[in-house]
Amino acid sequence: MARPQNTEKRVELLHQVVAYVQRHGLAGLSLSPLAAEIGTTKRMLLYYFGSREQLLARALAESRPDARAMFDGVGDTEGLRRAADGLWEAITVGEQAGPIRMLLQLLSLAATHPEQYGGLAAETVEVMVGPIADAYVRLGHDRSVARESATLLVSGLRGLCLDRLVTGDAARTDAAARRLIDAAVEPRTAGQPNMPGT
Repeated sequence: MARPQNTEKRVELLHQVVAYVQRHGLAGLSLSPLAAEIGTTKRMLLYYFGSREQLLARALAESRPDARAMFDGVGDTEGLRRAADGLWEAITVGEQAGPIRMLLQLLSLAATHPEQYGGLAAETVEVMVGPIADAYVRLGHDRSVARESATLLVSGLRGLCLDRLVTGDAARTDAAARRLIDAAVEPRTAGQPNMPGT
């Protein structure tokens, strides 16, 4: 019978892996140097996480904002706005401000190495878009419009976050995020034409 895993040790290792990836990035991630730096062995990492891919998936899941927790309680437009504001704060000045770099790296790597990172990147996008789209549906929006609006919000805020990391311009990106959130929280209904100038 296989020995049961030490849950506390697994959590501790995962936190160390996340910190390592934040320092060194995802590109060319190899288990041997990772294990050496965090004081364990490649064999131990494989024991706890199964494979490099599974370890990477767990590290990314640990690092991304929990969109479901943020948006599941949304029951009206103001609640949606508050949740969107909270998401922007989380990825820029909150606890996710550091880990968000991992997600941005993953998406970039997926564009150039889709065979290696594409599936994980697509899953990372969906775990953000899905819960936000569900919130729009609860507010009475058609599912297709809900997913469009959730995509606008997620991709727009992520792009602004990247802009902020590159330029350091907090005031401009905060102002742009407010405009984006204003546009996203009241999406057009299915079949409604765009307004002039939009």
